[in-house]
Amino acid sequence: MIDIKDKNTSFKICIVKLSAMGDIIHAMVALQFIKKQFPNSKIDWIVENGFKGVLENNPHIDNILPVNLKSIKSNKSEIFTQIKLLNKYAKNNYDLVIDAQGLIKSAIVSKILGGRVVGSQIIGFDKDSIREGISSWFYDKTVSIPYENNVIDRNIKVLCKSLDISVSAKDLMKKDSFLYSKENDTHKTNNIIFVVGASKSNKIYPKEKYLDIAHLLKEDILVVWGNDEEYSIAQWLSSQSNFIKTAPKGNLDDLKRTISQSRLVIGADTGPTHMAWALNIPSITIFGNTPEYRNTCITDINKVIKSASEVNPLKLDKNDFSINEIKANDIVLLAKELL
Repeated sequence: MIDIKDKNTSFKICIVKLSAMGDIIHAMVALQFIKKQFPNSKIDWIVENGFKGVLENNPHIDNILPVNLKSIKSNKSEIFTQIKLLNKYAKNNYDLVIDAQGLIKSAIVSKILGGRVVGSQIIGFDKDSIREGISSWFYDKTVSIPYENNVIDRNIKVLCKSLDISVSAKDLMKKDSFLYSKENDTHKTNNIIFVVGASKSNKIYPKEKYLDIAHLLKEDILVVWGNDEEYSIAQWLSSQSNFIKTAPKGNLDDLKRTISQSRLVIGADTGPTHMAWALNIPSITIFGNTPEYRNTCITDINKVIKSASEVNPLKLDKNDFSINEIKANDIVLLAKELL
């Protein structure tokens, strides 16, 4: 059994948070508090291969263990490859496996990883705290926090409260930056970053309004992108204004470094925008069909702007495009306060 009363206790923890980028970032903040309380603990992290770059170079993570569960959708036989990989990871003999995702697939992953050490535990959310309540059947111990609560608070509770670590709102506001790049280039640029993409079309702020923001600010703008559609938007914006440039093609490490060097990040409720909060960089997150009170942490330098629509986090409206109604000038006013 883990002795959580002794700070010098050395034990192995495996965190299961598979995706997506913003969700991983919102969970990563807990690492610094775990390591402060238990500096000798070893922490591994199971993640979808496409997102491992978010975790890389973090001194609080001992091993990043990638999986490719998404491949099973297109190739059912891939399930055997992934189970074999998880059984290999399970040989690390974890004392504690924490499922911070709360999905059936992450619960199954946690079950495969746990249970090899006498007294070990698998921990996750209880059935009333997640959308896929069956997941809770796979855990030895559960924590309760409403699904509609702030996602950062939820992650801290399942990861820290499980170890009797108390993290106050004040502690969170004083957090250390926790995203790390391979090249530790700390020089600052004059760039304001535009994050023009998102996972859903109704989370994307119109490119024409990004252009209005650029014209009103008259500052150096760098548009980051991650796929062909976002690149097309970036190219269109840069063709319309001398203030706007398209970022070069890069990986997640490049993205972390670019954001860490910027003056301000403006973007929708999506991973790269949340990177700014993680890096203690000023930001404005634009919300339409997703709830601002749940999906980010508002600070003196990390602000949000929300459309007028009412949002039910338990049932997001896929037809809610109210983000389009947010005025560029309102975002500019916030930006000027932060610059």
